[in-house]
Amino acid sequence: MNFQRGQSREEPEINLIALIDVLLVILIFLMVTTSYAKFSELQINLPEAGGDAATSQEKPINVTVDASEHYAVNNSGVLFTGVEAMAASLKNAAGSQTNPTIIINADAKAPHQSVINVMEAARQAGFGRITFTTQNQPK
Repeated sequence: MNFQRGQSREEPEINLIALIDVLLVILIFLMVTTSYAKFSELQINLPEAGGDAATSQEKPINVTVDASEHYAVNNSGVLFTGVEAMAASLKNAAGSQTNPTIIINADAKAPHQSVINVMEAARQAGFGRITFTTQNQPK
C-alpha cells in the first residue's frame, strides 16, 4: 500500500567519491609495502647443477660476477683492481665474522679466471668456506 500518493521515492545511489578514495588508499598501501627485490644488480645467468640447499647460521657474503667481469660484493659494485683489493673487500664485508661462507654467483658465461680471482681473494682473506649458486636442471 502506498499511503503517500504523489510523492516519488528517491532512488538509492552509491557515493563513488568515497569508494574511489578508499581504493586509492589501498593502492598506495600496496605500492608502499610491496618489495621489489632483485637477485642482484648485475644481470647473470646461473649455471645448472643439482644439489641441496645449505643451511647456515652466519650471514654469508654474496659475490656476484657477470659475463663481462663486473664484480659485486653483497650487491655493492666493486672495481676489480687485483686479488688483494678483492680480499680487502671480502674482509670488509665479513665484519666481525671469522670464517663466513662466500657464495659465488657467477654468470654461466663468466670467464673462469674471474671465478678463480674471487676464490683466491677468499683464500688470501682467510675464508675457506666457498660455495656456488646454480639453477636446478630442468627435468
